[in-house]
Amino acid sequence: MKLWAGRFSKEVDKKTNDFNSSIATDSRMYAQDINGSIAHVTMLAAQGIIPKEDGSAIAAELAKIKEEIADGALAIDPNAEDIHTFIEQTLTERLGDVGKRLHTGRSRNDQVALDVRLYLRDECDEVLNLINGLINSLETKGEENAHAIMPGYTHLQRAQPITFKAHLSAYVEMLKRDLGRVEDAKKRMNSSPLGSGALAGTTYPIDRAMTASLLGFDSFTKSTLDGVADRDFCVELASALSLVMVHLSRMCEEIILWCSWEFKFVELDDAFSTGSSIMPQKKNPDIAELVRGKSGRVFGDLMTLLTVLKGLPLAYNKDMQEDKDAIFDAFDTVKICLTTLIPMIDTMKVIPENMRKAAAGGFINATDCADFLVSKGLPFRDAYKATGELVALCIKTGKTLEALEIEEYKNICELFDDGVYEAIKLENCVKRRGM
Repeated sequence: MKLWAGRFSKEVDKKTNDFNSSIATDSRMYAQDINGSIAHVTMLAAQGIIPKEDGSAIAAELAKIKEEIADGALAIDPNAEDIHTFIEQTLTERLGDVGKRLHTGRSRNDQVALDVRLYLRDECDEVLNLINGLINSLETKGEENAHAIMPGYTHLQRAQPITFKAHLSAYVEMLKRDLGRVEDAKKRMNSSPLGSGALAGTTYPIDRAMTASLLGFDSFTKSTLDGVADRDFCVELASALSLVMVHLSRMCEEIILWCSWEFKFVELDDAFSTGSSIMPQKKNPDIAELVRGKSGRVFGDLMTLLTVLKGLPLAYNKDMQEDKDAIFDAFDTVKICLTTLIPMIDTMKVIPENMRKAAAGGFINATDCADFLVSKGLPFRDAYKATGELVALCIKTGKTLEALEIEEYKNICELFDDGVYEAIKLENCVKRRGM
């Protein structure tokens, strides 16, 4: 029977029931729902709103239900309207009228808002741990290749020499910012909506501070309407997760390039690659490609949330049932991407000799050549022009800057001397920049 059945004279059409049901999505929140109910009934008993013995019996039975769901002894009914209905009806079947006291002073509106916050708070912790895990993997791989010199790029053109460690450290910094964004969103979210009721609170003498404290919240929502209508935290988290995926996608794009024979800077372990059904020579970076592709999925989740919320009047509307599909999918996607990327990075083979060979071409020490002339007193623009003429000479003769004779340097500018060779040595270029 529906929790709201008293007002209606006939059963809901099956297709309408299926359309209205959210059990397939919100059943994952069973533990949070039960924890919230235990805190609520504990407060009700403490306030004398229900008998203390009833509160104790309800709390004990709820804990038992949670344990049974967790170990598989109790299966969640897929025909239930939602997880909240299933748990309350299971409780009532076991405790009779005592179980019916659970929902005193509470609405499904503030119950759902509470469950989502509790669930996402736990999800934040998982994502933060995974991001830290990827940071550790990148830092370890960077330290293992701290002296591997590679070209740094702008416009996907070789620009200046850097180390592989320096390149990976850029992604470390991005991920550290991601940590901060998720942590900030989690902190802003950590306010209990329980006690907001349907929208206008309740006439019972409840203690909102008590339930907030029991559930580990920093505070409770000041506006009861906002308590049930707010999903800003879902949008904020989806935005933070979207930026995580932007960074993972950028990193994966480079790994895909580095795996190609045109670069061959790295080689992925066989466990994180696939082959071709027709071309036996192929070793495809499918994991990195999937992460790159799944970024669009998380961006779509963010857009879904924004679109669902943009025109809603206060307070609760059924449209908001769509929030969970979107934000849960965003977390699921980010977690599986991070879970897969960490061991992929850990097992990735770096090929320093190929990086060094690429760095030797492309005249990426040209700026250092110009800086050498500046150190001799030549204005930078004149030094820039002279170095450009040297690069043109190298292209014409098929040489590199390192291979030019000192006479060829002096023909362009008399200020050159043998010290230029030390100045343009790639190792020195990198060292002077502190890479």
